[in-house]
Amino acid sequence: MTCPWCGADNLDGVDECVACGQPLSDAHLPDPATVVERGLLADHVRVLDPQAPVVVAADTPVRDVLRAMIDGGTGCVVVADANRPVGVFTEYDALMNLNAEAPGLGGRPVSDFMTAPAETLEPDAKVAFAVQRMAVGGYRHIPVVGAGGELAGIISVRDILRYLTDRMGESREPGS
Repeated sequence: MTCPWCGADNLDGVDECVACGQPLSDAHLPDPATVVERGLLADHVRVLDPQAPVVVAADTPVRDVLRAMIDGGTGCVVVADANRPVGVFTEYDALMNLNAEAPGLGGRPVSDFMTAPAETLEPDAKVAFAVQRMAVGGYRHIPVVGAGGELAGIISVRDILRYLTDRMGESREPGS
């Protein structure tokens, strides 16, 4: 049985995918009926065109990370060690973990405030799997890694929304 989430091959009758852990109990559901549904289950994360993230080391002072986020116009940085994600630091982390105490905490390392471990996806993961991971984890960004775990890019909720908008546009009939 092929996992509809990640495309991995599984033995018939297993309850969870051996590769991604997603339940396979819904595998009996009808085939996708729309262009959007088909795309979510067939397209891979690479179609979202993962962008190069802002990357910092775990010992970077959080004030420098905040400055990098402002300068980079991004709501998320990837905290990496040897080009392998170990965490992420987002606007949400800044608000919830630093909040009004930010000036006094600016010299502390970002590792004290980041979300770790970093939830990651490979470029071959299905878009539906990325949506599911973001929804369940409450993430707005997920780093994309190669087979060896090295950082390859990052996707965001905006990338998903752009993808869905494009697919919905494809589903319209000419002249409508």
